[in-house]
Formats: sequence, structure tokens, C-alpha cells
Amino acid sequence: MVAMKITDVIKIIDAAMMLLLLALMAAISTASADEQTYIVRMDKTKIPNTYSSLVSSTKPWHQAVLDSLIDVSSTEATPPELLYSYETALFGFAARLSSKQLESLKNMDGFMSAVPNKMLSLHTTRSPLFLGLTGMKGEKGPWSGSNLHSDVIIGVVDSGIWPEHVSFQDHGLSPVPERWKGVCENGTRFSPSNCNKKLIGARYFYGGYIAAGGKINDTEEYKSARDVSGHGTHTASTAGGDIVENANLFGLANGTATGMRYTARIAAYKVCWPGCTSVDILTAMVKAIEDGVDVLTLSLGSESEAVPYWQDYLVIASYLAFKSGIFVAFSAGNSGPDAYTVVNTAPWIMTVAASTMDRSFVAIIELGDGETFEGSSFYTGKALKGLPIVYGKTAGDLGAEYCLPGSIDPKLVKGKIVICEQGIVRRTEKGEAVKSAGGAGILILSPEGEDLASEVHVLPDIFLGAIASKAVIKYWNTTKAPTASIVFKGTMYGNQAPKVAAFSSRGPNLVGPDVIKPDITAPGVDILAAWPAETSPSRLKSDKRRVLFNIISGTSMSCPHVSGIAALIKSKHKDWSPAAIKSALMTTAYTLDNKGKPIADLAFYTSAAPFAIGSGHVDPIKATDPGLIYNITAEDYISYLCSLHYSDSQVSMFEEGYQCTPTERRMQPGDLNYPSFAVNFKQKARNVTFTYKRTVTNVGIPKSTYKVSVEVPKGVSVIVSPKVLSFTELNEELSYEVSFTGLSRNKTVAGSSFGSLVWVSGNYRVRSPIAVSWK
Repeated sequence: MVAMKITDVIKIIDAAMMLLLLALMAAISTASADEQTYIVRMDKTKIPNTYSSLVSSTKPWHQAVLDSLIDVSSTEATPPELLYSYETALFGFAARLSSKQLESLKNMDGFMSAVPNKMLSLHTTRSPLFLGLTGMKGEKGPWSGSNLHSDVIIGVVDSGIWPEHVSFQDHGLSPVPERWKGVCENGTRFSPSNCNKKLIGARYFYGGYIAAGGKINDTEEYKSARDVSGHGTHTASTAGGDIVENANLFGLANGTATGMRYTARIAAYKVCWPGCTSVDILTAMVKAIEDGVDVLTLSLGSESEAVPYWQDYLVIASYLAFKSGIFVAFSAGNSGPDAYTVVNTAPWIMTVAASTMDRSFVAIIELGDGETFEGSSFYTGKALKGLPIVYGKTAGDLGAEYCLPGSIDPKLVKGKIVICEQGIVRRTEKGEAVKSAGGAGILILSPEGEDLASEVHVLPDIFLGAIASKAVIKYWNTTKAPTASIVFKGTMYGNQAPKVAAFSSRGPNLVGPDVIKPDITAPGVDILAAWPAETSPSRLKSDKRRVLFNIISGTSMSCPHVSGIAALIKSKHKDWSPAAIKSALMTTAYTLDNKGKPIADLAFYTSAAPFAIGSGHVDPIKATDPGLIYNITAEDYISYLCSLHYSDSQVSMFEEGYQCTPTERRMQPGDLNYPSFAVNFKQKARNVTFTYKRTVTNVGIPKSTYKVSVEVPKGVSVIVSPKVLSFTELNEELSYEVSFTGLSRNKTVAGSSFGSLVWVSGNYRVRSPIAVSWK
């Protein structure tokens, strides 16, 4: 069972965290199989009566519950271990229990559920300009004039933060908002004095990680909110970091670095050590709700598996945050390009895919036969000229094709360029292995797609896309003495962009197929942002270089872009709900690149579909003035859960004691007032019609008329009624219906087809993608 879990994890984890998580899983496998950590929900209304005789001034209710589980007749029983208690956003606790204790707990009055703790993984100078946030002096926009002052608070649930970094200076900021209830916790090399008017909160949570068998090495990790991996510092500065001029990595990507909402306040919640657990993340999210954040950004996720929403406590916590008026964004995952790999898919979550910008870091390889190919590299040194190429058995022993540590033979690779396939270990570790064996450079092959997201190596390197990789292998196989030269061009601008990254996880949505996921895409490839002062850019211990900024890639990087932009919108529209902000971001997203062509998919050499980019690429300028919004309330989401045929007890995980009405039971999930349409037919469906209702709110011009335009997906007919919406005032709501009819079998298409529905009025284009699937 444990080995299968490791296999599942390998498929989806960030390459940078792979070995650490594998080691952690190995440690977990040796732990007692009879004890496990659970997130326990209790019925608040039944607790006082049930445990009144056990509760005292020194013993709270949750400890009384756990004490009642101790089997006094057994001398070998380990007492239950309380990790966290929850009494505000949700009611319950996290504890380590034996199977017998769990069974006893289930028989107690007030017990609702117990969900096992699970391991999760962590999934910018150019991006503000690429997104249109900066321009000529005097240009108006979200960053201009009175918009600059903001008390919006972004909560970053990640690996912590490096508080001294210049991106988190507080020059010119007003005092901390009085409504803020958070704190800066003491810990290893961290005290309240590390916080300021920019970094206003810092907490850390590791109880779930330790209970899962994890260990914290005090010589390599800080038992505090201080970041050692770099991931949290990077994401925090991307979302809300201050303006820093002359930011660069070894001179690359030089410019002014800034967060998407650079005047926002930041609260850091450290939950990721060598691994992250759902118990710690849940506790951090609940604490963030209590503290008073406005936006939550989480660049992490679990395995790509169809867990019902009511069993996923990050989904439940996200709903509770939404109900409290907090915008929640999660990364979509880095398990692409396979279908059904997207995670964090609940409709109240903004799920963010990753795409490229118009900037690249170019390296050119010329093979001995004269063929040349473009790749990527962050190396800035001299060119490699006419060196021999070695690969596989000509480079070492078993595993040399992957350049595994210990597999490279110094006698075979000294002074040569070594070809390395992706997989098994991090790419930077491959480079370390080659350098330690005396290799002159490394050539990394991509197995699929044209993703050229590079990494910082300790020797000259080039990363090639799939087409070039195949050509290199063909040349090596057909040449007796293969050679190559590599020239490093540095930073280049003007690329066709955006393009969706091959690694970005894809839909359809396994858990809620009536909602398109991901929701949107944003810059997530080669993103420059803040980095801890004591962590090498390659994250290798042998690398003694230190940098102020680093360039990394992933949906982990795209997510804080959208979170920061949400904070930007929140600062302009303080009365907008999280759903309104999400709608504005989705309906104004664009689907054409900077050359006027459909956004491309780097995995399939085709146009990107909604299952890759959702509604399209985020456009912060248009999102601040969307014209119309699709609003959704917490009550609407509860009705949606009822329409999924969840039982009352399952829905009560979101709203305690809730009972679905017959009307809610009869609802279609597709009637959720979502800014996109997912229509699912059975394979043999003919002349079957689904009709969905939507309601839009006018937030643009008081008196305005919108006309509908539909790009009809193949295999269906689409009827919209009415075709015209005429508004007479702001905040007026009008409704329409859309009917999708599956055509006869000879006209239908296999798999999925796509289109869009757009409401047009003057400069406003309120667009919703349509995805039609045949199951």
C-alpha cells in the first residue's frame, strides 16, 4: 500500500521536492500502522451536554473527549495525542489516534467525521509589464494615483518567508490595519521584530508533519516562519512584494521587480517543511480566517485523485474562507499534460494554470553535423565549443542516461557534454552529478512538449524541447564521434506568448465535472522573484552561490500572480464578494496571444483548450472593469453540493446541521451561477437537451445593452434566451437561459468540443468558455 502511494506521489510532485518527499514517505512507512492522524469534526450543539461532567477550567472540551478514549484496562495503549483544536471557522480537532480509539470516537454523541491526514506537495520583473500593469509615465491604471494605498491583506500558506528581504520593506506604508488580529510568532531566528507594516503576520505549523513521521533537522530547517526552501518567499513577493529596482539573477531578467499588488500587506503561514500535510494546512487556513486576511494564496496540492469535496478539508476550509469574504486561489498542479490531472477544483476556489511570457533565456546548440536547435539556460558564461557528447553507457553505469548521482564515470565524461534524460531526480542534481565527475556541460532532454522552463545549474547547461531532443538522440545514434557546441544568449524578449506550459495540470474536473477547471492561466514559467539570503539558487548544498532573486517555474508561480491581482481588484472594489472578483478575472481573460493567434499548448502543438487554460489568460486591466459579473453566494454553493447528491451529513461538513430541500435535490449542478459552462452528454446521446440558467449583475455603465454572441461547439446546437439584456441601473440583475442540444450520432464528435458565449456592449466583452464532453 505504501509503495503504491509513493508511485502516485511521484507522478505529481514538484521536481524540486521529489527526493525529500520520498524520504519522508519511507519514514512514514516505518511508523505504527495502528496509529494515524485524523481531522475530526464534532457537532458543536451536542458537545456541552455530552462532556459537561468532564470539562473543567483546566481541561477544555477537546481534551475531555480524547481523555475519554483512553483504555485504562490496557497497559500498552498509547494515549491520544492532540495536535490542534478548532472552535471558530469549524468545530473539532486534529489528533493522533489508534484504530480502536477511532472506533470509540465514532460511537460518541456529537461525532461527525474523521478524515486521515495526507501528504501534499508544493506545486518578477517581466510579468507586471507583460500583464499591462506598468507602462508610460502618466498612464492611468490599477497602479495609478489614489489606487496605490491599500489595506488589503494577502495570506500566503507556503514554506514561510525571509523577512529581511528588500521585497518586504515597508517604506511609505500606513500603520497596520486596526482590524488585523494576527501575530508574528517567536521561533528559530524569528521574532515579532522581524515583522513590519508590510509583513504583518507570521505563523508556523508542524504538528501534522511530525505526527505523519516527518522530522525537522534543526541544522537545515528553521522551526519558525523563516523560509529555507525559497518557495514561500518567492510566492509571497510575487503576490505582494514591494518595488525593487535592478532585480536580476546573474544579470538575467534585469529590471524592476514588484508584486502584483505591491502595497498589499502580507501574512505568512508556514506549513511546508520537507513535506506539507493537510492537518497543518487546514489549521493555517482556519487561523488566517480568524486573523482577518482578504486573500489566501496556496501554491500546493494533493495527488490527482477524485476525492469528494466533503472529504477534502482544504476544500472545506476554502469554503469557510469564502463564506468569510476571503478570495482563495490554489495552483492547478504540475502533472500535465495528461487529462484529469487538475487538482484543487472546488468551484469556490480560483484554480490557476501556468503559461509563458514573452521573455526567454536562450541557448543555442549546434551539433557536429551543422544542425542547430534553440533551448534554454540560465548560464551566463563562455560558450562550449566542439566538445564530445556522451550518453548512457558511454557516460557511465546503470542510470547514467538519467545522470543519477553515482552513475557517472569520470573517466568517460571528463571535459565532455553529457546528455541526461528527465526523471527520477531533480534536474539540478543531474548537473551536480555531471560536474562532480568532471563533465564540461549538461544537455537535458524533454520527453514531451516544448516546455523550456529552465533551472539554475552548477555548470553550463541547455534544456531542449521534445522535437530537438529527438533530433539530438538521432544524431548521437548515427554518428561515430558526436560533438556539439553551445552558445548562451542570455535574456531575450518578444517571444510569441502566452503559451500554456506542458507541465500545467489539465481538466476535465474529476470531482465536479459540471465546472470547467482550471479557471484561468497566468505567468508561471521562468518567474523572477525574491529568494532567501542563505539558500542557493539551485537548492543544492554544494552550491555556495547566494542570490537576492531567483527564477523558478510552476503553477506555484502563476497562482500568486492571480492572488495579487485579486488583491488589486479588492482594493478598488471593496464591496465585491470573492465570487464577483473571480467572475471579473474569468470573464475578461483573453484567448489570443500577443501575435493575435489563439494561445498555443506547448504539449500538443495545438491551440489551448479550456481544459488547459480555463477562461483564458488573466487580464488585470480589464478585470477591474468587467461590465457584468456572475455573483455566487455561500447559499448557492450549498445548493450546488445538494445537487451533487451529497447526503445531509456530508453537506453538514460545510454547514453544520444543514438539510437539503427537495428543490435543491432536483437542481442541476450546471445551474450554479458559474462564469463558464461544462456540458456533459452520454456517449450515445441524441437530441438530448440541457438548459442552464445564469444571472448577471451590471457593474459597468448604468444604462447599457448587451447582445449575445455564441461560438457554438461542434456536436451541439445552442439557444440563448433572451439574446439581449438591457440594464437601466448599476447592480441590476438580469437572467438568461442557455439550451445545449446534442445532435444525432453521426454529427457528434468524440471526446470534447469547445466554444464560448460572449455578452457584448461597447468595449465590454463578458466571455464564458463552453466545454461539451461525451462520456
